Amino acid sequence: MPSSPLTSLPPLAAAVLLVLLPLVGGDGVEATQLQLGAFQRRLGAAIFVLVVDEASHPDVVRSFRPAGLPLCVLVQQGQELWRQQGLPEGELLAKQLLNRLRPAARP
Repeated sequence: MPSSPLTSLPPLAAAVLLVLLPLVGGDGVEATQLQLGAFQRRLGAAIFVLVVDEASHPDVVRSFRPAGLPLCVLVQQGQELWRQQGLPEGELLAKQLLNRLRPAARP
């Protein structure tokens, strides 16, 4: 699975939504990519969705001490602002995440 639904890196002031994924394969990978791409479009440029899968980066995933995967963690300038188990989806969650940002990163 690619490291992100996007092909470019976020600006330094942008927040990052880390999506930590378990070892997966088959049809679930493509469906997850489509879902995360749609969610990235809802967030715009203020929050960059970055996928970190357990197969490629097991130490990074373990560093967040997840109770289960998938796990989403919103990080801005090195500080964790929010976390939730499961994949991100929906307009309501996108608005909630945007509201959690510190003023410097809001569009």
